[in-house]
Amino acid sequence: MRASCFSFLAAATLVLAPTTVLAAQPVHKHPTKHAMSADGGLSVPMDEAKMITFTQPISTLFVGNTTIADVTIIDSHHAYLLGKTFGATNMIGLDSNNHQVMNAQINVTNRMVGSVTLNRGAETYNYSCTQLHCETNPRPGDPASYVTNTENAAQQHQDAATKAAVASAH
Repeated sequence: MRASCFSFLAAATLVLAPTTVLAAQPVHKHPTKHAMSADGGLSVPMDEAKMITFTQPISTLFVGNTTIADVTIIDSHHAYLLGKTFGATNMIGLDSNNHQVMNAQINVTNRMVGSVTLNRGAETYNYSCTQLHCETNPRPGDPASYVTNTENAAQQHQDAATKAAVASAH
């Protein structure tokens, strides 16, 4: 069976969205620039990173479930958000006085650009594609043997590269 590669264009729109502070304090609006999801939270495709810009300085960021998403602070006004696997979690930002200045929902979605999903009965097989060819790209829910075969092939490739690097150093 031959899989065709279809490219889909996904457009992300930068929008300003209010965030909230602790309920014990008055509610302030501290917008964050990001791609909005349907519920007003942050949206990032799986295996992709997006830069977030804060209008108020942030000194600490926490992600509720780091299995779903992770964040790396660049400076007090910028951070990278990485979508790791499907799901939803939240991100809380604290200022230098450890006061909560933002709490945003994070939704990690399926990558739509250059993706092909092949359905064989109840099983799905995911691929990342260019205009020239497709490569295996297992996702949660794909058959375990497909995931294992892909991981083994990647490890063999890495081992071969390491051996070649060691051999060229001698």
